[in-house]
Amino acid sequence: MKKALFLIPVLGAFILASCESDYRPASIGSMDEIIVVMDSTSWDSETALAIEETFGAPIRTIPYPIEPKYKLTYRDFRTNDQLDRIQEFKNIIFAAPIDSENNIASFIRAILSDDVENRVRSGDSFAFPLEDQWMRDQWTLILSSTSDQELAEKIRNADQSLVGHLESRSIDRRTAEVYRRGEQTDLNEMLWDNYGWQVRMQHDYIPVIDTTDAVVFARYLPDNNRRMWAWWADEISDFSVVDQEWINTKRDSLMQIYMQGERDSSYVTTDYRRPIEMTAVERDDRIVGYETMGMWQMVGNFMGGPFVNFTYFDPETERLFMVEYWQFAPGVNKRRFIRQFQAMGRTFEADSTWNTNQQDEQPVANAISVRD
Repeated sequence: MKKALFLIPVLGAFILASCESDYRPASIGSMDEIIVVMDSTSWDSETALAIEETFGAPIRTIPYPIEPKYKLTYRDFRTNDQLDRIQEFKNIIFAAPIDSENNIASFIRAILSDDVENRVRSGDSFAFPLEDQWMRDQWTLILSSTSDQELAEKIRNADQSLVGHLESRSIDRRTAEVYRRGEQTDLNEMLWDNYGWQVRMQHDYIPVIDTTDAVVFARYLPDNNRRMWAWWADEISDFSVVDQEWINTKRDSLMQIYMQGERDSSYVTTDYRRPIEMTAVERDDRIVGYETMGMWQMVGNFMGGPFVNFTYFDPETERLFMVEYWQFAPGVNKRRFIRQFQAMGRTFEADSTWNTNQQDEQPVANAISVRD
C-alpha cells in the first residue's frame, strides 16, 4: 500500500501514452529550464551539487555574462495536487536515494518496477529517462541509488551521457521552433541544385555572397545580427587530417576573405583567449563530421560573439563542407540562439550522386562587410 498515493497518475500516463493519438496537453515551461524534484532537506546535498555541476554547468563558449546549460528550479511536493502541477513541466528530474523516507523516494519506488528497484540497490542502474510521460513534449529523468554520496558519484561519472540525452531532445525542440514561422525552400533547393548540399534555411536569412565554393547569408536585426556561411571542397580523400587545429586554421583563412568589417583591414577571426570545444556529430547516415563551438572577434574593431561551426565529410563523393553560424548581439542572452544554430547545422544534407562536373560556374563575389 506504500505506493498507492502516487500509483494512479503514473498508470494513467501509461494508458494515455499507449493511445494512437496523444490528446494530452503540451508540457509547460521553458526549453532551457529543468524542474529538479528533491526533498527540500536535500537541496544542499551532494546529489543536488552533482546535478548543478552537470545540468547547471556554465556554457563556456558564449560571452559574459555566462549562462548555465540549463536553469535549475528546485521543487518539493507534499500533496498529489503539487505533484500534478510538477508533472506538467517540460523538463523534470526526480532524485532521491531509493530507500529514503520522503515523498520523492516513495514516488520513485512507485514508478519503478521491483526488478528495476533491485538493480538500483545492487548498483547496476541509477538513471531512467522517460519520454512524454505525463504531457506531450516532455523529458523526465529518474535518478536514484543507495545513498546520497553514491548517487552524486554516479551522476558525475555519467555527466556527458545524462546531459547529452536532454540536449538531443532540445535540438529537436529548437528545430521545430526555428522553422515554425517558415522556411525558405527555394534557397534550400538552390544550394542542392547548384552545389550538391543544403541546410534548411530559416525564413528571414538573405543571401549576400554566392561563389563557386562559398556562400554567405545574413539575418539583419537591430540588436541581434546573425550570419551563416558555408564553404566546400571536392576530391578530399583523407578526412583523418581534419582536427581542431585544421578546422580553426581553415575557418580563420576563410573568414579573412568573406567576413570583413567596415573599417580598413578589419575581419573576423577566432578568439583564442576563450575556450573552443569540438565534438563529433552523431548522424544516422554516411556523413561524418565535427561540431566546433567558441567565440569570434573582429580584428581592427571591438566586436565579437559566439559561433557554431559544422565540418562535414561525405566519403562517397569525397567532398568536405563547412557550415558556420555566428552572432553579434551585445546585451542579448546567447544560449537560445546557440541551440538554434546547433539545430540548423544538423539539418545538413549532401547529394551522394554529386560529381564535380555538375557544378556550374558562379561569379566570384566581393567579401561581405560585417556591420558595426
